[in-house]
Amino acid sequence: MVPPAPPLSVGSVAQLALSLAAVIALILAVSWVLKRMKLGAVHGRGEIAIIDQLALGPRERIVLVRVGESQVLIGVGTGGITGLTPLATPISIRNPADSAAFADRLRDFMKRPGRTP
Repeated sequence: MVPPAPPLSVGSVAQLALSLAAVIALILAVSWVLKRMKLGAVHGRGEIAIIDQLALGPRERIVLVRVGESQVLIGVGTGGITGLTPLATPISIRNPADSAAFADRLRDFMKRPGRTP
């Protein structure tokens, strides 16, 4: 008869460490994807909101901000925020409802009839 392995054997500790590393890697990968897709970003719902943005480099971008009824173009970089110009005529951005976000499309897919939970 073979005696049972001790609860804290080298194999079980190694398996636990590898499982923990895999979970941490998964969390980091999901956060990186969300950051890239800007799904977790809050764009604002009040009088001040980010309308659109364009990445110019790894840490530099141009951001179109709505302030009340006017729009302002600003530059964001490692040196801080620089006001580029207020726009005399607002830029019309296509309606976000026209291009549903990934989360909305996934939610609609999950609600399809005939799917079993």
